[in-house]
Amino acid sequence: MQAANTGSSTNANSYAAGKEAAAKAKAGLSNVKLAFAYASVENDLGQVLDGIKSEMPGVPVIGNTSFTGVIMPEGYISGETGFVGIMALSDEELTVGVAAFPKDGNARDTGRAVAKKALQSAGKTASPDYFYMVAPPGEEEFFLKGISDVIGRVPFFGGSAADNDISGKWKLYTDQGAFADGVAVAFFYTDKPIANYFTGAYRETGDMGIITKVEGNRKLVEIDGVPAVKKYAEWTGVAPDSLKGMALLGATITSPLGVKDRLGDLVAIRHPMNGNDDYSMNIGSNLTAGTAVIRMEATVDELIDSTSQAIKAVKQKLAAPVAALHLAHCGGRRAGIGDRIDEVTAHIQQEAGNIPFICEFTFGEYGYEDDGNNTCGGLMLSFTAFGK
Repeated sequence: MQAANTGSSTNANSYAAGKEAAAKAKAGLSNVKLAFAYASVENDLGQVLDGIKSEMPGVPVIGNTSFTGVIMPEGYISGETGFVGIMALSDEELTVGVAAFPKDGNARDTGRAVAKKALQSAGKTASPDYFYMVAPPGEEEFFLKGISDVIGRVPFFGGSAADNDISGKWKLYTDQGAFADGVAVAFFYTDKPIANYFTGAYRETGDMGIITKVEGNRKLVEIDGVPAVKKYAEWTGVAPDSLKGMALLGATITSPLGVKDRLGDLVAIRHPMNGNDDYSMNIGSNLTAGTAVIRMEATVDELIDSTSQAIKAVKQKLAAPVAALHLAHCGGRRAGIGDRIDEVTAHIQQEAGNIPFICEFTFGEYGYEDDGNNTCGGLMLSFTAFGK
């Protein structure tokens, strides 16, 4: 039977914080097979990992730095000197292969390499039942392509490493160490079910257009032949110059862009990050010309309420007793929610009930809906339920 437990610490000593959180997380569990661990960029991550290993020797650890804090059964955990949150999974019949690979060459090649390493770690040659991935913001889709080259289309979940001010201080890590650029995965082999609910929980507006020019993978240059910032400004009734620089990021938390999948099962949110001098905009996920983009909307109240609705939805999808919940919640949404974060905490605690959970704040979210492909997005919720 799969079981889980959680632990956290805000001890200013990073080693002690890792040790304390791990001691709480392993309490009452035997045969711990994996520890999800999320920490602050203010922590000494090497010391955190050493502290975890002192309490959980030989247990694979995977995680990343989380934006401002984590939400745990005991509440919203944060601190100026750092924080650590851990969820441990235990199941005699579960096999987990954890691997990490700093970027070597291009991202797709690195994805292939980490997948092969994870298979070796699990002692398997067959594809896993599902997998967890973490990468830095920027090339998530290409790491995923490389992993899929090796194992095929396997359901996945997770999110991108984050820092507190979008300055690039983020790190991802396993029990083998931390690094800034690359990818880490956990391959799961189990007969227990999982379910993922992947949503932006935004409403579609009538504002939409065709992407007519993209530079690289993430610079949206034109919509309907019009500079992207000017088109967005036209839709929202503001001056284009008011959306230059990082002002665009804040303005679009409650009104981002979305791209719909071929069957309409999922609208993947595309978060505009920076308004450029030529009125193009940098986007937090990949785009391609010739596809439609839709302006989406949600109030801050709706962003808060969406967390409990998403947990309810993923529990219904699982259609089995839930052992644990892994919640990847966009850091941009959390920034827009601001000092109302305790309302999010209350929503999650109430809907989760007695189910152990951990909620990290990411700069990119990964998941899937129905029969669609694995998808990377931004400003989204990727909520995953593990069956008992």
